[in-house]
Amino acid sequence: MTELGYVCGGCGQRHDGLPFSYGSEAPVYWSPELEDDEGSTLEQEICIIRAEHYFVRARLIIPVVDADKDFDWGVWVSLSRDNFKRALDLWESDEREKEPSYFGWLSTELPGYPSTVNLKTRLHNAPVGVRPHIELEPTQHPLAVEQRNGITVARIEEIAAVVLHA
Repeated sequence: MTELGYVCGGCGQRHDGLPFSYGSEAPVYWSPELEDDEGSTLEQEICIIRAEHYFVRARLIIPVVDADKDFDWGVWVSLSRDNFKRALDLWESDEREKEPSYFGWLSTELPGYPSTVNLKTRLHNAPVGVRPHIELEPTQHPLAVEQRNGITVARIEEIAAVVLHA
């Protein structure tokens, strides 16, 4: 990798820049036909499906061992109705940082891994204006291992090849 780009292992071509972040626009359970459902909404930071499934957008941060910044996935996490309501009640409050973490289920399928849907998470609030982040249950799932141990820039290049050439 150079400052200007990298050679992609997927296509063999040189690409400018190397993204250190990717995101998902909606939980894996969202579908276009839900747009007409009165009990469903998809906004930038929250999603409700059929007034019974509740999701918030979060960051899954992975340390990069040979770079000076972290890599992160923009993901969706399902919360219980009570925790979702509590999170919304505190959305604009400085008190939200003092809130205990919430249990949730990862609701985003991440490319380049075995299924990531329904991995157990803890959602940690951040200051107002900063997206919350999640901590995966410490299992042997490759994503959980990467979150614990970190990844290299070479691994980020592998992820880019999968994401950008899917």
